[in-house]
Amino acid sequence: MIPDKVPKEDVFHGSEELKKEAHVPSFERYKELYLKSIESPDEFWADIAKDFFWKTKHTGPFLDYNFDVTKGEIFVKCMDGASTNICYNVLDRNVHERKLGNKVAFYWEGNEPGDELTVTYRELLQRVCQFANVLKSHGVKKGDRVSIYMPMVVELVVAMLACVRIGAVHSIVFAGFSAESLCERIMDSQCSLLITADGFYRGDKLINLKLLADEALQKCRDKGFPVQRCIMLKHLSKEADETPLGSQSPPAKRSCPDLQVPWNPEVDLCWHTLVRGASDECEPEWCESEDQLFILYTSGSTGKPKGVLHTVGGYMLYTAATFKLVFDYQPDDIYWCTADIGWITGHSYITYGPLANGATSVLFEGLPTYPDVGRMWEIVDKYHVTKFYTAPTAIRLLMKYGSEPVQKYKRESLKVLGTVGEPINPEAWQWYYTVVGERRCPIVDTFWQTETGGHVLTPLPAATPMKPGSATFPFFGVVPAILNESGEELEGPSEGYLVFKQPWPGVMRTVYGNHQRFETTYFKKFPGYYVTGDGCRRDKDGYYWITGRIDDMLNVSGHLLSTAEVESALVEHEAVAEAAVVGRPHPVKGESLYCFVTLNDGVKYNRTLEAELKKQVREKIGAIATPDYIQDAPGLPKTRSGKIMRRVLRKIACDERDMGDISTLADSSVVEQLFQNRCCTGV
Repeated sequence: MIPDKVPKEDVFHGSEELKKEAHVPSFERYKELYLKSIESPDEFWADIAKDFFWKTKHTGPFLDYNFDVTKGEIFVKCMDGASTNICYNVLDRNVHERKLGNKVAFYWEGNEPGDELTVTYRELLQRVCQFANVLKSHGVKKGDRVSIYMPMVVELVVAMLACVRIGAVHSIVFAGFSAESLCERIMDSQCSLLITADGFYRGDKLINLKLLADEALQKCRDKGFPVQRCIMLKHLSKEADETPLGSQSPPAKRSCPDLQVPWNPEVDLCWHTLVRGASDECEPEWCESEDQLFILYTSGSTGKPKGVLHTVGGYMLYTAATFKLVFDYQPDDIYWCTADIGWITGHSYITYGPLANGATSVLFEGLPTYPDVGRMWEIVDKYHVTKFYTAPTAIRLLMKYGSEPVQKYKRESLKVLGTVGEPINPEAWQWYYTVVGERRCPIVDTFWQTETGGHVLTPLPAATPMKPGSATFPFFGVVPAILNESGEELEGPSEGYLVFKQPWPGVMRTVYGNHQRFETTYFKKFPGYYVTGDGCRRDKDGYYWITGRIDDMLNVSGHLLSTAEVESALVEHEAVAEAAVVGRPHPVKGESLYCFVTLNDGVKYNRTLEAELKKQVREKIGAIATPDYIQDAPGLPKTRSGKIMRRVLRKIACDERDMGDISTLADSSVVEQLFQNRCCTGV
């Protein structure tokens, strides 16, 4: 599977300086460890588990599983019978055993330059214990679900770690999602409490988060699921006597005393008032390794988001190991992941992975282009960032402005660059490598999913010769394969479905509340394999290249969106009879949403209706799902059985006339009509 020799040409290598201190310094060493990880996984992962505290030891095999639906229920168990607490391992262990109490856990950089604070491991532990006691005082107990809807502030990390300290299960909802999306997730996970903030700035745009939270709670009540308590953090409306978390500079332009914050005294509680009298000592709840850790929703091809469930022990080991080895983390590193904690990247590589290694991270609230397009590189210089992890979308966005805004800053501290969220195109890779990293920083182009918990295909900085645009080779314990439509494994250079043959500790365990959906989505198409839903190509040198989603999913700015979910939002408008959504290539976002709408009889398409439809999608799902294009479609290309031919719509969206075989269409004249409408709308 792993080639004996890697090519010497058309590849890029990490520096000799990097190899000197690297955890995995060569490709030969990578191969040795990889073989051990798949041939003796118990031994491999047990070595990693020794670095963590376990209240009780596991019994039976280290990893136990069934990936074959024809042989019974799908399951994965890691260290079954062992007990631990992930909060204890990422905070108490660092403070008391590793003596890192005074080490900075987070440099928080606000939306506005100059709005900043520094939080040490000891301060973070105290704040987490305080808030854990608050949660307990309001009846939250082990196994309860808690919904968190917050901006990128340190209190978001405090809230999630306070939940896991007492054995509660957090369900974080990205603060860019709509009230409807929040309501749907609260109800699906049956959350007993919501934690939110008054509001935040995204660039120069004010987001009244509490207003959205209240709308969601009202929708929950209307649907018969009242949430009894909502804890609100004052982020923009802080009072003068409130103690800041950590060492903080003056709040620059963050304060917004005129923000209108709705308040319901029967439900709402103030974060600051609650923690003021809370003890900063809280014994951790010892949890079984396979106890639930968190639920995180990802778009589903049916339109209803899936609650991906991760468990305590395996996820902790996997995020710790991938963070340490993929970024080649060293104790003096300053690490910065630009993701939002509302996504899996923020869970694994802002919170759990870095803290498990005692790392110092930058936590960024703002945008890469605010107040100017040099903001990211200004922050890199300010904190002397050594390991930097961002999305291809951000790289393509900044490429538009040329190299000058980058080269205004030194960036001398950078050692490793990373990408996440979608495959990076070779042109963006080259710009990132040449302009940002000045040809001295290897790029770890990581492929993984919400479901995988951590990186599954990735280079290692000092060990893997890199090909621009390739995710290269599997991480330890991961066994990929490429299948054809018939489920046959393909050898050598090939292209098909990317699947995995065996589990690793951090893989998801189920879809919350719907194990049948878990089995159907990931295991029924090809029994015996975990099916990623992505296409993949393997080249002659054994390198893996992700080719994109195979199912009806779109990857917009690194975030997966379900076409069915967007279509459902569109057809809820009274003017729309039917809708179909496809992706259209976008130079910055990767894919944009191109929507076809068939209107009810008598309704005319106009710009007012278009604006209403965009607003409806934004309110139902969130700003990330706002359509880029909406086209009036008097008819849609359908087979005689009524199935919409989306490949035809993708061709129309891209103005490509080569349709291929359309003999199965019930009415082929619809295609020309859609091309004409496309031209008329000026797309």
